[in-house]
Amino acid sequence: MKKKLLFVLAVGTTVLFSSCGKVPQVEIDCANAAIEVAKSVGANVYVAEDFAALQDSMRSVNENVEVQNAKFFKNFDHVKAQLVVLNAMVVEVKDNAEARKEEVKLEIDSLQAEVDSIVMQNKELTTQAPKGKEGVAALEAIKGDISLIEASLIDVAGLVSQDQLIVALDKVKAAKEKALEINTELNEVIAKYAKNKRK
Repeated sequence: MKKKLLFVLAVGTTVLFSSCGKVPQVEIDCANAAIEVAKSVGANVYVAEDFAALQDSMRSVNENVEVQNAKFFKNFDHVKAQLVVLNAMVVEVKDNAEARKEEVKLEIDSLQAEVDSIVMQNKELTTQAPKGKEGVAALEAIKGDISLIEASLIDVAGLVSQDQLIVALDKVKAAKEKALEINTELNEVIAKYAKNKRK
């Protein structure tokens, strides 16, 4: 009788402690899924540091689970608390990524408009540039560069439609830099030609 009582007591104690010490697997799976959703909206690209912090937090959760699993009396209260904080972080990171994505789109739109305007100016300036022996060859080269910039803007539009916003942003920035370089060169040539003409 005494043995049976001890056995029931032992089983009861094991059940009691195992129920207190169960891995919160559902919550862990939900957190992992939420991180993947954040990644799918580009959090790893648009808010890379925040996303890295999320991954670090998840690593910490997993490490704490391993620590508790190694113990005889497991307690996952700290892990559960970590997961609550982590889930709040995921929501914030996802929102920040979506906001940053919209900012990048607006920046691309603004830069495209600027480049279009500079290209129009450059085309006008090519009609005012001197057309001497060397001038004709230089103007043809400049017109070729202007065509490349226009082609680059078409590429940018394609990249935006494919949601490759960071690549598109870099490309439109490079196009603006080249367009401004041509603009400066044309203005300097025209100013120099006008000055020489007055002499």
